[in-house]
Amino acid sequence: MKFLVINGPNINMLGIREKGIYGKESYEELCGFITRVCLENGIEVELFQSNHEGAIVDAIQAAYGRADGIVINPAAYTHTSVAILDALKAVSIPAAEVHLSNIHEREEFRRHSFVSPACIASFIGLGFEGYRQAILKLKEHIEKNQ
Repeated sequence: MKFLVINGPNINMLGIREKGIYGKESYEELCGFITRVCLENGIEVELFQSNHEGAIVDAIQAAYGRADGIVINPAAYTHTSVAILDALKAVSIPAAEVHLSNIHEREEFRRHSFVSPACIASFIGLGFEGYRQAILKLKEHIEKNQ
């Protein structure tokens, strides 16, 4: 089983940006956490981060026929990108949405996700643990539907 884990804009700045919201751990620590969780669960993982919407769309499209599942934290594009939603729907790869912070307790404009209709589940406000839960839920969903 192979997963593509996509992180959107500014996730590469973890540990530097708004520590009160996103914590003190770095993006490199997040990547290590995700890799360990996947390894422990027999999942091959490809990590991808971009600050560019089109690059994220390209990565989703390139996953077609290569990945069994997608874990996505679209970050700020959550609230603006119909293109990412359309790409997820186009490839029909099971996907799970993750947000480090609780988007429902933040500014009003952050409370709507364009991406969630294309996902089997969303994990919000759980920090790094949200990625573990997304990976496990996605694995369970894929195994159940094979």
